Amino acid sequence: MTARLLLHTRTTAYRHDSIPAGIAAVRALGDFDVDATEDPGALEQPLDGYAAVVFLSTSGEVLTPAGRRRLKEYVESGGGFVGVHAAACTEYAWPYYGELLGARFDRHPEYQPGKVLVEDRTHPATRHLPAVWEFTDEWYDFRSNPRATVRVLAAADESSYEGGGMGADHPLVWCREQGEGRVFYTALGHAAEAYDDPDFRAHLRGGITWAARSAANPA
Repeated sequence: MTARLLLHTRTTAYRHDSIPAGIAAVRALGDFDVDATEDPGALEQPLDGYAAVVFLSTSGEVLTPAGRRRLKEYVESGGGFVGVHAAACTEYAWPYYGELLGARFDRHPEYQPGKVLVEDRTHPATRHLPAVWEFTDEWYDFRSNPRATVRVLAAADESSYEGGGMGADHPLVWCREQGEGRVFYTALGHAAEAYDDPDFRAHLRGGITWAARSAANPA
């Protein structure tokens, strides 16, 4: 039986035009059956049947109190969670979500080309990438550097673009464990064009697959 993903794209703040392209790209990966929704009630239901929950460019407060409880229970007991791009701009009023994701969005410069420095090429999300990956995105800055609590997979090279605000150590992609669950986050994915990029699609596949395996194998 093909594993299932719950792909959540609700926004109550800024809404990315790339969300439909992102949904299509996740569906096209072919690794999972995908339930895409913007209904907060979907996360109030039991999540045990999902290999991972994916927040794709969500923004603002997107969960009900019951949904928050369900998501926390799901991850802590071994479920996978994946955040893409504006997932870091989500649930500012829920402290647990910031812990879960690893860092919260602060600001970004204008959309522009830059370079991603791949630090860990053993992870499924980054093993296919060159050591220096040229990409175009918004280059998110975060309110805090998550390095102390996450496994950093890739960082932004602030010398390669204008307006970076975190300095020489600027994590951009990471993974971590939360309870018995696995969490993967990538700050990339602002524009619809990203989801047509074969390297970015492989990046998403690797991150989602890694997180989803936690449902069967928390280790």
